[in-house]
Amino acid sequence: MSQSRLKELREQRATAHAKAVEFLKVNPQTAESRSSYDLAIKEVDSLGVDIKNIERADAAEAEIRAANGGAGAAPVVPGEKREENFETLAKEYRQAFVEVLRRGIVPENGAWSHRSAKVMETLQRGIAYEKQLAEQRDQNEGVPITSHIGTYSGLGFFVPTGFVNALEQATKYFAPLLDGSVITVMDTATGQPLPMPTSNDTTQVATLIGESTQVSEQDVTASQIIFGAWKMTSGVVRVSLELLQDSAFDLEAWLTARFAERWGRGLEAQLTTGAGTSGPTGIITAVLASGATPIIATGTSESTGGSQTGANSIGNTDLVALEHSVDPTYRRGAKYMFHDQTLASFKKILDKYGRPLWQPGIVSGDPDRINGYPYVINQSMAQIAASANTVVFGDLKKFIARRVKDLAVMKLVERYADFGQVGFVSFARIDSQLLDAGTHPINILQQHS
Repeated sequence: MSQSRLKELREQRATAHAKAVEFLKVNPQTAESRSSYDLAIKEVDSLGVDIKNIERADAAEAEIRAANGGAGAAPVVPGEKREENFETLAKEYRQAFVEVLRRGIVPENGAWSHRSAKVMETLQRGIAYEKQLAEQRDQNEGVPITSHIGTYSGLGFFVPTGFVNALEQATKYFAPLLDGSVITVMDTATGQPLPMPTSNDTTQVATLIGESTQVSEQDVTASQIIFGAWKMTSGVVRVSLELLQDSAFDLEAWLTARFAERWGRGLEAQLTTGAGTSGPTGIITAVLASGATPIIATGTSESTGGSQTGANSIGNTDLVALEHSVDPTYRRGAKYMFHDQTLASFKKILDKYGRPLWQPGIVSGDPDRINGYPYVINQSMAQIAASANTVVFGDLKKFIARRVKDLAVMKLVERYADFGQVGFVSFARIDSQLLDAGTHPINILQQHS
């Protein structure tokens, strides 16, 4: 059922995008056409969220099925009255949520079916508990994790009143640079200096030669790039013994996940703009140092007829120039990378033939694209401003992050023992370099000064 629903949503998204493009074609642009476009593109984004939710629900159901030995999610059925158990209710709540996401539980002929009624009853109980917890949490914002002395404050809410073994976690996007889908991640067992050989033989060509003529020597040259191992840390988090003893959560696992998010945000910045002198070399730094000539933006005025410049806008010809500054060899698997606000501006741009730069993915597994190429959102990239390096394009797999073993989380039992606390801290060692033998697999778009 979900596949047919996904197909329907993707078709609706494509239709909404086509509608948005028509509003962009209005010339000159008016307040009404801009407002209509904004509404249409919001529908595109909303449908994109719906698609991702169903895909996540599919993944969640697959996980539940695997946990149940291949069987489907356990149905929510009526049973005898029993004392509420937060673990049981939480499990039923998750299953009910998946059920609603996948099947869109609704009244049948004006009345709830028996199964649908039980699903909604479970959801309502879970929502009521979460609402109560949220109200309590809102009154205690900013209280540190060490404050729990048997009372409900701050992260003392890990101690449940009878339910909720999941909590609302504030999130902030970071690029998935170390999941293997964007750049190349190279894991090593030690942090000793690691040389990566490079060779550039592209200036040599085969030549004609006459009969009985001696062949001239054409030697092959080589060089190397050295990877180091810079040490980084998440910082120490101190947890009271009371919280460790009373919490219904696996605090160590939860803190490990929080450390992972800190690493995601910190490494995004280092791998993007790191100077390379006392830490990893970021991709922007590496490309500028590689000898590649950045493309200077000229702006969108060519297609809009407005007063935009290369200092405050990016036009279609800028992206075309950037694409063709990269050799066709590297364009086969190329991607764009830019800030989310840069994407927002791309969604409003047509080329001079009236074609949109941004196109949503239509079929399953097909990503949204800019000028036909997939893209990665990276919030450590600069937004559009004079002289800013706003867009990266090329074979991003040529940018390599060297990671020494896995993220290590240490438990400091003795250090804070006299406080009745345990400390948690994580460390990692990492470096990054652009694998460029001289033909520049990645280039940058730079805004005009």
